[in-house]
Amino acid sequence: MVATPIGNLADISLRALAALHHADRVAAEDTRVAQRLLDAYGLHKPTLRCDRHREAQAAQHVAAAVAAGQRVAFVSDAGTPGISDPGSRIAAAVHAAGLRVLPIPGASAVTAALSASGLDLQTGYCFAGFAPDKPAALRRFLQNALQQPRVTVFFEAPHRILDCVQTLCALDAQARLVLAKELSKRFETLLPGSAQDLLAWLQADAKRQQGEFVLLLQPQPAAAELDADALRLLQRLAQELPASRAAAVAADLTGVQRDLLYRWLLDHKADG
Repeated sequence: MVATPIGNLADISLRALAALHHADRVAAEDTRVAQRLLDAYGLHKPTLRCDRHREAQAAQHVAAAVAAGQRVAFVSDAGTPGISDPGSRIAAAVHAAGLRVLPIPGASAVTAALSASGLDLQTGYCFAGFAPDKPAALRRFLQNALQQPRVTVFFEAPHRILDCVQTLCALDAQARLVLAKELSKRFETLLPGSAQDLLAWLQADAKRQQGEFVLLLQPQPAAAELDADALRLLQRLAQELPASRAAAVAADLTGVQRDLLYRWLLDHKADG
């Protein structure tokens, strides 16, 4: 399973090139896209199309080829296979045949956006794929994300990005958000702000609504869950202990979620 660049061809790894060089054939989400990548590095390999519609059938061909002793490299159109791209069925079929599946790590829009987001990832993150396209389902999806204690990362299409941010703004105009678009490409943008800020930015120029989007949402802790006594204890502990330890001790003593206390400390440290 070979990760390939999400935009800039220079992001391919030496190990990925070696895997493609030694492969007997290349299975690909789109053979035309794969061929451009192979041509860029002077590689000549037979290809097998394995898009979502053909993946189940192609997975059996791949498993049979590996069982026959061939080396098969699978690539999606961009990034890491199986992450909102085909690939999982192929890996499952090869595993089921008792054969080895090797991950060749590399570019991923998810981790690229997270690494530069500046969001608090101490409580982890949840990758949710593409946001739903139906208005009611989108609203439920965003409501659920706002209630999570961790960052929610999801993809959005250019023709839906405005509706998505408008829906989020209606739910919580001050929700912390990072909009990442065209990662590793010429018009790469990473823009943190509130839902209201980013809606205004998108509406200011229709061209800003073009491209491939990754959205990272980090809801704020509910103030009602942090009572005055818990905050006083937390602040006193933070004078003596690191923030993570202070939050853990305060959580034990008050019953308030440790993640909420920790995020409150980080937010107020940033605010001075």
